[in-house]
Amino acid sequence: MHEGSPGRARLAVLALLGSILVPLVTAGLRSVLWVLAGIAALALAAIGVWGILAHTGVVRVLGLVLALAAPAAVLALYAAAGMLWAACLSLALWALALATARSALPSGHTASERTATKAPRHPWILMNPRSGGGKVGRFDLVDRARAAGCRVTLLDGDQDVTELARQAVAEGADLLAVAGGDGTQALVAEVAARHDLPFLVIPAGTRNHFALDLGLDRDDPAAALEALADGVELRIDLGYAADRVFVNNASFGTYAFVVTDPAYRDAKARTTLRTLPGLLTGEDAPRLRARADRTHIDGLQALLVSNNPYGRALDAAHPGRRGRLDSGLLGVVCVRVGNAAQAARLVRGPGSGGGLIRLSAATVVVEADTDTLPAGIDGEHVVLPSPVVCRIAPGALRVRVPRRRPRTSPAGDGAADWPGVVRLALSSPRTR
Repeated sequence: MHEGSPGRARLAVLALLGSILVPLVTAGLRSVLWVLAGIAALALAAIGVWGILAHTGVVRVLGLVLALAAPAAVLALYAAAGMLWAACLSLALWALALATARSALPSGHTASERTATKAPRHPWILMNPRSGGGKVGRFDLVDRARAAGCRVTLLDGDQDVTELARQAVAEGADLLAVAGGDGTQALVAEVAARHDLPFLVIPAGTRNHFALDLGLDRDDPAAALEALADGVELRIDLGYAADRVFVNNASFGTYAFVVTDPAYRDAKARTTLRTLPGLLTGEDAPRLRARADRTHIDGLQALLVSNNPYGRALDAAHPGRRGRLDSGLLGVVCVRVGNAAQAARLVRGPGSGGGLIRLSAATVVVEADTDTLPAGIDGEHVVLPSPVVCRIAPGALRVRVPRRRPRTSPAGDGAADWPGVVRLALSSPRTR
């Protein structure tokens, strides 16, 4: 855990003040109108995106035009009024303020650590040669693992991953590891948790979100093998959707229905655009109900339940980071957008009465007016009986990681704690 930085805190406060003063000095009270115009443009763009996703034909074309024209029109207005440079500078200062504010305060850890003094004597590693575009072969992981004393099993696509891990335990494995994607990681992690064995993550998948939140170097999968000789152990939580374990998240609703289409794997964008209109506004559009502890929510198009809460709401290109993996709580992100007006309210973000709802809970029950529910479990498509009970198992998994890792604490995804930043900026050496 690193100490807070008063210097960064002061820079954050100054940048925040600058982002407010620049438009005020440039345009006076009229700057409020320019801000409102920018917010209106974002709302219109959101309506345009809704038209693209929820409709076809002429409405989709009009949505595309609106999504592009609204921001362009506001930028043109800013330029005509001589405000474009001020708006850009203000946004840059705001971004600087957020970045420095998030890094100024002391950071925690993904989970509590304890030194792993005893190296495993019979480590077993399952490797998927096809995962991540062939990372296993590209980084020579098989030979490196064997040189480190590991027994390596290569996955050929037809084997039962869970049964392979169970067999390894029966044959005396005292550590289980996976070089592959998050879906495979989850299956083996469940076996490791059941037998209270340490688990090793080698980020050889495509995205490796689990490895990222563990602080591992996704660009150097072989570096994870250093944990065998010089590692520390983390106790982290595991999520369950019915009887399926997940290390990252379980998704329900529109995304889970889209990935059931056989064409999705080879043409993701085209398949999504083809199927979303029916899923969002069609007669058979899925409508989910959820109960997160004592909170009831209905009319949902999409629901994501994560193993510990994400630092910010998810987006398609850059999923959020989890500040810790041992909170004992599930993260819940709900999407409820039934029309263009609700799409516009998404601009206000979660907690604003719009279509995006974020919660934390120990148990989440998901149901619909069907006997089964398609779900995406760490990116893998499954069909589960409805209702689906999602729960968290606190401290269920022992994860062994290298002592030296690029990042032990995610930064930059959560909301800035401005009161804490201001207190740190005003603090003196004596008070720290």
